[in-house]
Amino acid sequence: MNSLLTRWDTDFALPPFADIRDSDFAPAFEAGLADARAAIGIIAGDTSPPSFANTIEALELAEETLNRVAGVFYNLAGADSTPDREALQRDLAPKMAAFSSEVTMNSALFARIEALWQGRDGLGLSAEQTRVLELYRRMFVRAGAALDGAAQGRMAEVKERLAVLSTAFTQNLLADERDWWMPLAEADLEGLPDFVVAAARAAAEERGRDGHVLTLSRSLVVPFLQFSPRRDLREKAYEAWVARGANGGATDNRAPAAEILALREERAQLLGYDSFASYKLEPEMAKTPAAVRDLLMRVWDPAREKALADADVLTGMMHADGINGDLEAWDWRYYSEKRRLAEHDLDEGELKSYFGLEAMTQAAFDCAGRLFGLEFRPLDTDLYHPDARAWEVTRNGQHIAVFIGDYFARSSKRSGAWCSTFREQRKLGGDQRPVVVNVCNFAKPAKGEPALLSWDDARTLFHEFGHALHQMLSDVTYGFISGTSVARDFVELPSQLFEHWLEVPEVLDKHARHVKTGQPMPAALRDRLLAAATYDQGFATVEYVASALVDLAFHDGAVPTDPMAVQAKVLAGIGMPHAIRMRHATPHFAHVFSGDGYSSGYYSYMWSEVMDADAFEAFREAGDAFDPETAQKLERHILSAGGLEEADTLYTAFRGRMPGVEPLLKGRGLWDPAE
Repeated sequence: MNSLLTRWDTDFALPPFADIRDSDFAPAFEAGLADARAAIGIIAGDTSPPSFANTIEALELAEETLNRVAGVFYNLAGADSTPDREALQRDLAPKMAAFSSEVTMNSALFARIEALWQGRDGLGLSAEQTRVLELYRRMFVRAGAALDGAAQGRMAEVKERLAVLSTAFTQNLLADERDWWMPLAEADLEGLPDFVVAAARAAAEERGRDGHVLTLSRSLVVPFLQFSPRRDLREKAYEAWVARGANGGATDNRAPAAEILALREERAQLLGYDSFASYKLEPEMAKTPAAVRDLLMRVWDPAREKALADADVLTGMMHADGINGDLEAWDWRYYSEKRRLAEHDLDEGELKSYFGLEAMTQAAFDCAGRLFGLEFRPLDTDLYHPDARAWEVTRNGQHIAVFIGDYFARSSKRSGAWCSTFREQRKLGGDQRPVVVNVCNFAKPAKGEPALLSWDDARTLFHEFGHALHQMLSDVTYGFISGTSVARDFVELPSQLFEHWLEVPEVLDKHARHVKTGQPMPAALRDRLLAAATYDQGFATVEYVASALVDLAFHDGAVPTDPMAVQAKVLAGIGMPHAIRMRHATPHFAHVFSGDGYSSGYYSYMWSEVMDADAFEAFREAGDAFDPETAQKLERHILSAGGLEEADTLYTAFRGRMPGVEPLLKGRGLWDPAE
């Protein structure tokens, strides 16, 4: 019996993970696709006049089995990959893309949707139904439903090939990250804090080796670059880290990236757009490439100026160590950490002892409780990996969601951090409550040791939990607009906004406690930490904005035949500082090439940051970071609303207006009031 296709008689109808085998997925997908095709055939072939119920609501429920199977498979493929799962992913990529084209290019189905749209004023639809109808029509048109036969056929081919290439890009990157490691002898551990040594020992254990190893997991390689006095080892580790996807051979991503860009341009031109960026940005808040470039360049100039000034200081420190020549990319973090200690008296080893994973998880839960009345109860249930943990989320005794946290790095997990769902919220067909998962890549401690987070790790935990709140507090009828189904440059608002609560002094006083003594972080240390909030923001902003500008250049204008040459040209044109590189170079720029999500959209984090800085100001203006009235407005207009309205309408309903760029610049320490 295939567990994926049976009724899930588990707590909260969670997937029966203990019973699912990799061999179950392929037949389950086949069954799900067959069921979906049959259901959509009935909708498209209905001879009765189209109605919202027999067309849009029917479509909402047409892929139930397929969505359930896909929800399990793609979450596992990202968080706990196996060779069988990777093989099936490659096999599914063109099939799922073909099915999507089959639906969105079904002329009879589109005719019914178009008839509803043209006659919408006489249908007696609610505001939510009108919005869902609008978005369904937009999706069909942007997928090629209005094209002629030949153009539709080519569009389907392009989308299938893009799916294959994006899957290959993702798997190539995972392979490079998984396969590289560097053994560390005892002498190589010199100068490393205990927590880095422990993480290197845990990484060796995970690979079945004795001693210590360095991997390309960000949670291990970054602290190694911060603390290792061995410049030769820093260079070797850094160059391996930035060479992911560019090592030649079967896993090299440069050719797939070039083909992806060419196919995206063709896709946009088939739909009548002059560039892929124009196509992609049309439904976003930014609307145009020019608006994106304007924001990025307004931030670039002060960030670059700050970074160059910082580089001069760090170069002086390096020369004082007897090392002549230029400051290099593998030197920046090392000397920046030394400078932070000297100027702010902040020692990473001391700080981490106050940021235990357990305490920071509870801090996020506590903030959600104070803001939105949520409570979290641990669940003892089977999950897909021993590292994953689950909680039931309730409010006033009512079930709201199941939240899963999967926090530790492992070789089977792709890099980065993300929020996803096994099941979305909706009310159509019954009150369906979401199952939400946060996936991170924090360093796993050695056996018996507590898991410690850096300040940046703690921010990542809060960030992803902000996405989770957007999913868990969703309160809409239709899954199509549920949770994070919003404009890409709006989706980061809840996540980046939630990061602000980590910086609230009373939150730190309550939860930032020493993992061994239980004592709270000393007030003086807390104050120094918060005072250094904008430390090294020149570096952080430059590496991010450079990546966003390269992404935009790839998709705005003629398609590059050599993406690496375009990357180099863009960086030269903006005066990229020598000792800083892009946060994500092209061959490992998964945001842009592992799917369409952030293509022409990597700027979205900064666009949302303009709003999150202003949104938290609403709580400051109320005089309380946990002001109940402001929290209720935030939930009502943003967190529960999903895609009920356009993003600027939702934000204005919360704040009364749209913000300018000044709060962002102030938040990054880049604001010059004299300008």
